[in-house]
Amino acid sequence: MPGRVLRPALLAVAGALLAGALAAPATAARPASTTPTSRALAPAAAAVPAAQAAPAVFTHPGVGVSRAQLDTVRARVAAGAAPQAAAFSQMMSSRYASLSYTPHPRAVVECGSYSNPNYGCTDEREDAIAAYTHALAWYVTRDAAHARKAIQIMDAWSATVRDHTNSNAPLQTAWAASSWPKAAEIIKHVYGDWPNAGRFATMLRTVYYPEIQNGSNSNGNWELSMIQAIMGIGVFLDDKTIYDRAVALYRNRVPAYVYLTSDGALPRTKPGDGRDTRDEIIAYWHGQTTFVDGLSQETCRDFTHTGYGIAAMAQVAETSRIQGQDLYPEFGERIRHALGFHATYELNQPPSWLCGGTVTRGLGPVTEVGYNALHNRLGHAMTNTETYTLARRPMGTNNLFVAWETLTHGDNVS
Repeated sequence: MPGRVLRPALLAVAGALLAGALAAPATAARPASTTPTSRALAPAAAAVPAAQAAPAVFTHPGVGVSRAQLDTVRARVAAGAAPQAAAFSQMMSSRYASLSYTPHPRAVVECGSYSNPNYGCTDEREDAIAAYTHALAWYVTRDAAHARKAIQIMDAWSATVRDHTNSNAPLQTAWAASSWPKAAEIIKHVYGDWPNAGRFATMLRTVYYPEIQNGSNSNGNWELSMIQAIMGIGVFLDDKTIYDRAVALYRNRVPAYVYLTSDGALPRTKPGDGRDTRDEIIAYWHGQTTFVDGLSQETCRDFTHTGYGIAAMAQVAETSRIQGQDLYPEFGERIRHALGFHATYELNQPPSWLCGGTVTRGLGPVTEVGYNALHNRLGHAMTNTETYTLARRPMGTNNLFVAWETLTHGDNVS
């Protein structure tokens, strides 16, 4: 369904800012030396509102991409139109789209830090992306072989996987479960001939959801990926409680992940995470002491992990829009500034006040969804994000949980 426009007050702010225009450091944050004490308390973090978010009836397919968007993709590919034609060719040339692709399910997926050990971690993530790839390929071509391949992959895992273990289990579960519902939505609700769809649903409910339902107090990209997965699971299962859980976690995490000057001298914190002093917050923000619009909790860690967080933020907002409970009015400014800020310093030398003048680049293929929603659909100027996005089209996959977003969202406001 069409995206709702931002509230008038938010539009007034948005219209006055360009995505690449950054707040001056001197006014964005008080220098550390002027803070009376390092034990000064952080701004109070409000609890999640009690209001429910789930729609009365879920829209299908409705995880990440809508039926209208899928129809636009199909029409543009058939017409050879940009950017979908090139993006589809890229996808179909990938190993994920091969009809000889073989799934590698495991009963127990064990993933340590940075996937060491890696017992099924890469296999699971890539199989989930492959299932989504074949679902998209079927939608565009109507070649049933691709739908059957997606089903084969999903059935193999639903018949086998029972647990995720070791330190990276929550993140691994989130990455795989961000892709599984995207594939499942297309196959179940459009293709339709899937006898084991119920078993797949049980897998999501009993194996994946319990691992991620409580979120995370680690770096923010963890919890944002978990939220994306939770929301997708809620939609596929038609489960309002799970969907509402995702929205509640999102409302707490996003303001604690991307800073806006309206937050005050220090970034907001997630309620209950235990970080309530200036020193604790700055350590969590990887030593950054100057705060400007769009800065992320992980900016000074590296842009790659920050990109994971931004991608998940946009995907959750996009799914909510499709479900008629649009989160863009509430969080669009944070997404817009995060995109513009990181696109700026992916392309340009950072100032000395930002991460000591050195950033670790590698934002990745993560801008299409947010750029399409906020620039193409809602009309905000996003100069730096546009430059970054257009130069990297078609954007493919990060082989973790982001895949084919130029194909699905490139200039696609349907």
